Amino acid sequence: MTWGRDTDPDDAAAQLKLFLETGGTLIDTADVYGDGDAESVIGSLLDHLVPRDQVVIATKAGLTPRGWRARDGSRGNLLRSLDASLRRLGTDYVDLWQVHGYDGQTPFEETLAALDHAVTSGRVRYVGVSNFAAWQTARAATWQSAYPGRAPIVAAQMEYSLLERGIERELLPAAAALGFGVLAWSPLGRGVLTGKYRNGRPLDSRAASEHMAPFVQTYLEPRSSSIVEAVVIAAGGLGVSPLEVALAWIRDRPGVASAILGARTAGQLQGALRSEQLVLPAEIAIALDDVSAIDVGYPEREGTGYPEA
Repeated sequence: MTWGRDTDPDDAAAQLKLFLETGGTLIDTADVYGDGDAESVIGSLLDHLVPRDQVVIATKAGLTPRGWRARDGSRGNLLRSLDASLRRLGTDYVDLWQVHGYDGQTPFEETLAALDHAVTSGRVRYVGVSNFAAWQTARAATWQSAYPGRAPIVAAQMEYSLLERGIERELLPAAAALGFGVLAWSPLGRGVLTGKYRNGRPLDSRAASEHMAPFVQTYLEPRSSSIVEAVVIAAGGLGVSPLEVALAWIRDRPGVASAILGARTAGQLQGALRSEQLVLPAEIAIALDDVSAIDVGYPEREGTGYPEA
């Protein structure tokens, strides 16, 4: 998300090289990240770091922050955005193309027909959605599976972490029932789960950045602080970093296909990748579940298998 804006091409190259060397394959971005600069940086690096067919490139379209409305899921805008993404990425196809947000002003069938066209034209291999409500995601997945030849929804990219577990109410059960995977964005609670904000706001942090501070502020409140403290205690007992604990927790959640990381430096990324070696003891996983639990009532409790209160 920050490549080309907060992360310069040299730092991005160091990150990508490290990621590939450790077996990473999925690179997720969007057409609006850095006003397209993130995709351009990725495209410039792919030329000489890795063969195209050895990475999975995912991007998104549909947000229009500089337009007259915030979201535009029309066929014209989506396909126009896809062509621009392909030019910046320097490729003739993307592996996963996601609608970045639900647009209630465009007929749903039109948005989904654009996904079908992108696949049949060869510009996209698979399609998904991002930041859709559970009913919107389920409607899209059901519509796409109802008629042969439509491109199935294979993924939903949603915010999910110890600080934000809302998708457990309905979206995760829908994913299990309908057969699509979940990509968890901001698995570190917008950086708060690293513990870096326990004693203030470091000058080099996102919370101290003018354009990112509102993004982080959401989780700088008492409930989040108590969850962060539990993560820090667990990390101390295990001899690892809070970041590793938070990522290991999200990695092992049912239905999660991958966690989308947004490291600023190669050093940060290296710390995050160490989480792959960590297996949380059952008692710690249960304790973290308890301290971060969300309220689940009617009708979700009845339809998702949650035990009675």
